[in-house]
Amino acid sequence: MSLPLLAVVGWSGTGKTTLLQKIIPILSNQGIRSGLIKHTHHQMDVDTPGKDSYLLRKAGANQVIVASSQRWALMCETPDEEQIDLSYLVSRMDNSLLDLVLVEGFKNEAVPKIVLWRAGIKGGVEDLLDEQVIAVASDRTLRLSVPVLDLNQPVAIASFIAEWLKAR
Repeated sequence: MSLPLLAVVGWSGTGKTTLLQKIIPILSNQGIRSGLIKHTHHQMDVDTPGKDSYLLRKAGANQVIVASSQRWALMCETPDEEQIDLSYLVSRMDNSLLDLVLVEGFKNEAVPKIVLWRAGIKGGVEDLLDEQVIAVASDRTLRLSVPVLDLNQPVAIASFIAEWLKAR
């Protein structure tokens, strides 16, 4: 069985990371083991310039694993890739260790989504709605065909996610 995916999407500045920081420990306390894939539009580097792994990657290694007794990380160079392949990224995760993969961003992917929408942020909520949206979390009362959750109530949002996961 493949891991269930749930994307948290919204316009920049909506609070996606802040909300995930709050709901991940709540889900964990309920026994739900979450993985996370975060999309960024920025040039990113998880390696430290000057360290051996950085130098070897910059020397031309296409994949580098850095490992210690506490954690390991795989870095892959993909300069020729036009799009990020979400299903490939998920396939890199260990199904036996997770119950759910939360995805931050990837709003155009055909995966279940919770849309975050906050008044005063660029873009309308209707621009984020598609057939994959299972709920909207907002700081406003909205009339939509999907459940509307209070963006400022992470416990309620985590409960909604737990129920959604149980119903799958």
